[in-house]
Amino acid sequence: MGTRKIFKIIYIDTEGNFSPRRIIQIAESYNIHIDTVFENIFYAKAYNTEHQNRLLVSCATLAVYSNIKVIIVDSCTILYRTEFSGRGELYARQNLLGKFLRNLYRIANEFNIGVVLTNQVVAANLEGLNNIISLNSKAIGGNIMAHITNTRILLKKSSANSRVFKIISSSTLAEKETKFIINDRGFDVFQDFS
Repeated sequence: MGTRKIFKIIYIDTEGNFSPRRIIQIAESYNIHIDTVFENIFYAKAYNTEHQNRLLVSCATLAVYSNIKVIIVDSCTILYRTEFSGRGELYARQNLLGKFLRNLYRIANEFNIGVVLTNQVVAANLEGLNNIISLNSKAIGGNIMAHITNTRILLKKSSANSRVFKIISSSTLAEKETKFIINDRGFDVFQDFS
């Protein structure tokens, strides 16, 4: 009987959303020993954009010596957005964000690692009409985020208990929307819109 290979993840937290309590809850619901789960998660809190960029060096080092299969950056753009405000700093912000994304992309390609980037959206008046008539959402980070990502997914509340998972753009997947609920086991899909 062969041994099962253990995969590890890196979680870069820029907003303080990482919840060990939630991971314990999900692990317990699947009868997975909590120590096993936490031994396979490398967690780092990024405090500013410079630190977020330096954490990529640690990611590359971990990828050399550990079996890293996923890097999660939650949220990719918030520190850039708070440190660089207004149109006057837009060029510098986009330049540094682009550098971060290119370095992350290199690590992912070199070590065959999947990457999950979370991001915020803002309401954008794209048609030049009144917001009541045309309320659209636009991802923070602009074209730099759009061009570096392979699949873009929108998560939004549908009702008090349900959420919508919508593939809005992908080079490999068709656009699709699915409703799900968050629960003790993580989540359950309960309605599929094909």
